[in-house]
Amino acid sequence: MHHSDGAICGVRYIRAPDRMAPQMAEPPQRAPRRDFKVTMTVIPPTTPADSDLQLVERTVAGDQRAYELLVIKYQRRIERLISRMVRDTDLVPDIAQETFIRAYRALHQFRGEAQFYTWLYRIAVNTAKKALMDMKRNPVISENALRGSDDEDETSRLGHELTSDETPETVLAAREIAEAVNAAMEALPDDLRQAVTLREIEGLTYEEIAAAMDCPIGTVRSRIFRAREAISARVRPLLENQSGKRW
Repeated sequence: MHHSDGAICGVRYIRAPDRMAPQMAEPPQRAPRRDFKVTMTVIPPTTPADSDLQLVERTVAGDQRAYELLVIKYQRRIERLISRMVRDTDLVPDIAQETFIRAYRALHQFRGEAQFYTWLYRIAVNTAKKALMDMKRNPVISENALRGSDDEDETSRLGHELTSDETPETVLAAREIAEAVNAAMEALPDDLRQAVTLREIEGLTYEEIAAAMDCPIGTVRSRIFRAREAISARVRPLLENQSGKRW
């Protein structure tokens, strides 16, 4: 799938290419029969009144710009989520685009019983899994995802600035810990990795995670606990070793 990027008010977004339109399913119910496509039209920023549910309702009623606002709002989060599941970063934009297309086609099924992002997350995960199965690749968490920052620029800046208390040795030690955590995350079963990622990186509540993973809250708590224990077991020796060092 080929994609093209654009910018609206300084925000990069996905634009479905023209050649994809004939392959797409019909728009949500009650909407005019036209294919979804994020255009280059200048769109006003969202306001507090533009809740996700209101934007969904407007989209279903035929307001295409409302869905463009949802794409702009959640594109970066969805791309970060997908990047934690696939090793090939070149696949991320395509899978993200497919996620938003699938969400658009199923938008009339969204009832607002869960948060829109929780609903969208499940579509993104399923889309990424299907892509990986089609290409017979295994999902892994990336080092960038491990940092878990909502602002990529901020993450990059913090990663390159040394404070007065930092030395090359402490930076190296921190990198070793990060690599250990990353390795531990890669070794986790899919259900444990997804649960701890949603909690520790995405910041979702247990209720939201349960809805996203379609399982009881007790199961979510158990998975997160087991994931944390596995990660701690991998990192603890490094921490104990470094605590005895004097730089």
